[in-house]
Amino acid sequence: MGVTPLIWIITIAITIAFFVFEFFAHVRKAHEPTIGESARWSAFYIGLALLFGVGIGVFSGWTYGGEYFAGYLTEKALSIDNLFVFLIIMTGFAVPKKYQQKVLMIGIVIALVMRGAFIAVGAALIENFSWIFYIFGALLLFLAYRQAFAHGESDPANGRFMRFVRRVLPVSEEYNGDKLTVQKNGKRFVTPMLLVIVAIGFIDLVFAIDSIPAIYGLTNEAYIVFTANAFALMGLRQLYFLIGGLLERLVYLSQGLAVILAFIGVKLVFHALHVNELPFINGGEPLLWVPEIPIWLSLLFIAATVAVATVASLAKTRKDAQKKRRDEFEGEKVVHAPED
Repeated sequence: MGVTPLIWIITIAITIAFFVFEFFAHVRKAHEPTIGESARWSAFYIGLALLFGVGIGVFSGWTYGGEYFAGYLTEKALSIDNLFVFLIIMTGFAVPKKYQQKVLMIGIVIALVMRGAFIAVGAALIENFSWIFYIFGALLLFLAYRQAFAHGESDPANGRFMRFVRRVLPVSEEYNGDKLTVQKNGKRFVTPMLLVIVAIGFIDLVFAIDSIPAIYGLTNEAYIVFTANAFALMGLRQLYFLIGGLLERLVYLSQGLAVILAFIGVKLVFHALHVNELPFINGGEPLLWVPEIPIWLSLLFIAATVAVATVASLAKTRKDAQKKRRDEFEGEKVVHAPED
């Protein structure tokens, strides 16, 4: 793709500038965003991400443009899954609405830093060890299984990791504005706000392990991996407030993500077979039946899976809501039925 160090520097500087702007324009003054504010900024960041992808396609070729769009869509879907966990954490810690923006902002910055580190490590591994694609593929297949069938902690705020943090740190019981520490009777305590940030940072680490191998299954270009992740995280704070109620209705999102991770895992294994020219049969003939999955098919498959998971989720929750209303209505009829 031919990305120069100058382009890297400019890209990272602009990314940092966006987050600095976000903090001073929206987060520094504690408030709960309106639906209108959240919708406008969500549309702005999504539009910016799409425009950037078009720019990659025009100036670097549509193979790279397709890789960017497939990566962005995958990372955006995984980021929405992040939001669902963030919602559980916020609820578990009873974070006041007006302080949730600051928590989300810090969590998103932590996520970007962690993903940046994983991107650098992943690029170095791919450049020096072609067999790493087997590892990435196997990891994604395992993560797909876990996403589809394993049930994580229902309350991350009271999980084993957070219980350990509480044993190590002296914690106050109540919030003190958005402060991270408070002094009482000459002793320094950490507030629940700091615990929330620690919990979100830990979750970000877990999700980075999912997301980086996934996008490296779609592109080998570290620049595309970074920008797709950065744009997926931009606007995530506004999206949290915009679709907060919708998150609970996406009941099949985990299964949809599992299908996507499994697909990319298989794609990585196929790619590894071609890169390493293994295995051979029939006196050295390669297994020609193992295909290289083209990026247009990956993009189509990912988009279709996200669409199906969303539509199926909304249909399921609508059907459940209708059934609940019917049951309540039947129950009221029984209660108010005239006695013989």
